[in-house]
Amino acid sequence: MAVIDVTDASFASDVLQADKPVLVDYWADWCGPCRQLSPIVEELSKTYGDRMVFAKLDTNTNPDVPMRQGVMALPTLQFFVKGEVVQSIQGGKTKAGLIKAIEGVLEG
Repeated sequence: MAVIDVTDASFASDVLQADKPVLVDYWADWCGPCRQLSPIVEELSKTYGDRMVFAKLDTNTNPDVPMRQGVMALPTLQFFVKGEVVQSIQGGKTKAGLIKAIEGVLEG
């Protein structure tokens, strides 16, 4: 499964109402660590995409959702289950660290 682009307008339907857990990658084009994290998220979406939705939200063009979700730094990853944030990670992460977080969310 590919990583989907989420906007302020589509956030409720794409993330909050999703049937599966959702990982949201909040990013911006000026953020170096975001650019390093993006290919890792893309790669993991191929491995876990059947069990989890992978989404990215450009904070430059979609400022409302990050503000409502309390995103204060980039990159931030938030994991949603049934519309609720169950885990939030700020800053760059290793692939191994992300796998551990994803598996933790999937195991509930």
